[in-house]
Amino acid sequence: MKEYFRFLWRCFRLSLVGDWRYMTWMTVLTVISLLGLNAYAKQFVLGLATTGMTDQVSWGMYIANFTFLVGMAAAAVMLVIPVYVYRNRELHDLVIFGELLAVASICMCLAFIVVDMGRPDRMLHLFERFHFPVSILTWDVIVLNGYLLLNLHICGYLIYCKYRKRTPSRSFYIPFVFLAIVWAISIHTVTAFLYVGLGGRPFWNSAIIAPRFLASAFAAGPAFLILALGVIDRFTRYEVPARAMDTLRRIVTVSLIINLFMLGSEVFTELYADSAHSVSLKYLLFGLHGYDALVPWIWTAIVLESLALLCFLTPLGHQRTAMMIACTAIVFGIWVEKGMGLIIPAFVPSPLGEVVEYVPTLNEALVCFGIWAFGLLLFTIFVRITIPVLSGRLTFDREYDPNEDLEPAAAASETLSGQAARG
Repeated sequence: MKEYFRFLWRCFRLSLVGDWRYMTWMTVLTVISLLGLNAYAKQFVLGLATTGMTDQVSWGMYIANFTFLVGMAAAAVMLVIPVYVYRNRELHDLVIFGELLAVASICMCLAFIVVDMGRPDRMLHLFERFHFPVSILTWDVIVLNGYLLLNLHICGYLIYCKYRKRTPSRSFYIPFVFLAIVWAISIHTVTAFLYVGLGGRPFWNSAIIAPRFLASAFAAGPAFLILALGVIDRFTRYEVPARAMDTLRRIVTVSLIINLFMLGSEVFTELYADSAHSVSLKYLLFGLHGYDALVPWIWTAIVLESLALLCFLTPLGHQRTAMMIACTAIVFGIWVEKGMGLIIPAFVPSPLGEVVEYVPTLNEALVCFGIWAFGLLLFTIFVRITIPVLSGRLTFDREYDPNEDLEPAAAASETLSGQAARG
C-alpha cells in the first residue's frame, strides 16, 4: 500500500508538469471549468429558470450532451473486442486510452445529470426509493456507475502493473474485460429505452432507436479516439501504430454506414407512412408552422457525416490530415444528430399541440462548456500519466524526467540550452 500511494503521489505531481503547450491547454480548460462552475452556482441559486427549458420543452442541452457522452463511453468496447477476442496485440496499449476515455465520459454524463436535476439533493430520493427492477431510470443508474467502476478497475490495474513491471494476472482483469463488453452495450441500450418507453412522446417510440444509438456510438467514439491519438502521436514521444489507426478508421467507416442507413430508413418509414412520429420529424428536417431553429443544424450534421463517409471510402481517408478533418466532422455531426436532433424534436409539438422552440441561454451553455472542459481536463491528466508508464519511463525503481516527453526537436533544443548554460 505504501508503494501504491507513492505511485498516486508521483502521478499527481506528473499531472502538473509539462511544456508550454501542455500548460496552456490545461490553463484554458481550468478557466472554462471555473466559468462553468460559476454558471452552475448561479443556476443553483436561481433555479432552472436560468436555462432555456420550459414546461413544453423540459429537456435541453444537458440531456442532449448526456445522451451523446453515453455513446462515447460505450465506444471503448470497439478497442476491447479486437484485442481480447481477436487477439490483436498491436492495439493492446491503446485499449487503456479507450478505457480512460470511457471514465472521463461517464464522469461528464453524471455531471450533466446532476446539473439537469436542478436540486442535486433530490438524488437522495433515488437511493431511498430504489425501484429496481421496475424503473428504467434505476437500471440506468446501475449500468452507468457499474461501467465506471469496471473501467476504473481495468485501466487502473493494467497501468499499475506496468508501473511495477509486473505481468498482470489474467484472472484478475480478463473476466472484467468481457463483462465490460456486455456492460458497454447495456449502458447505451438502457439509455435508449429511457426514451423509447415514454409513450407520450411519439418521436421516440421506435424500435430502431437502440440500434441507432449503438451505431452512432461506435462511429463517434473511435473517431474521437483517432483525434486524441493523433494529438498524442504528434506532441509526445509515444508512437501510435499505423495499423491501429487503420483499424479504428475501418470501425468508424462501417459504423457510420450503418448509422446513416438506419437514419435514412427511419426518415423514409415515418414520412412515407405519415405517422404521429412524422410531425416532430418534419419539424426537425423542414420546420413546422414557421418554426425551424433546428433545420440548419440537422442538415449540416447530415452533410458533414456524408462527406466524412465519402472521405473514408476513398484513398483520401488514408491521409492523416484528411482523416483528422473527417473525424472532427463525424464527432460534431453525431453530437447534433444524436443530441439536439434527438431530444428537442420529441417535445415539438407538445401533447397539447403547442409549438414552443427551445433556445439555450448563455448561462446554460457555460455550464455545458464547463463540464466538457472538466472532462477533457480529466482525460488529459489520465493520458499525461499513462504515456510515461506505458513507455517504461515512469516505473517504481526509476526517476522520471518530464523533458523526455517533449518532441525530439524540443528536447534536443533544451539539452543544448542546458549545456550552453553549464558551459
